[in-house]
Amino acid sequence: MNSRDLRKNASGYVDPTAYEAMRNLDNEDDRFHKLLHTIFYICELAGFEIEGRIVLTDKRTGRVWR
Repeated sequence: MNSRDLRKNASGYVDPTAYEAMRNLDNEDDRFHKLLHTIFYICELAGFEIEGRIVLTDKRTGRVWR
């Protein structure tokens, strides 16, 4: 298990800006994956399958998910 403190940079100094950026990316990824799983689950409940690619644009960040 990696016990490295993500709040510190490679030199061992605290780097709150980089830590916040990494945390925000993780939160954004989690939000997207929850949505994607929900979409697949709803389709399954309704008796449908998704056949093609789903492209989503995040209104908050403008990021395009393919």
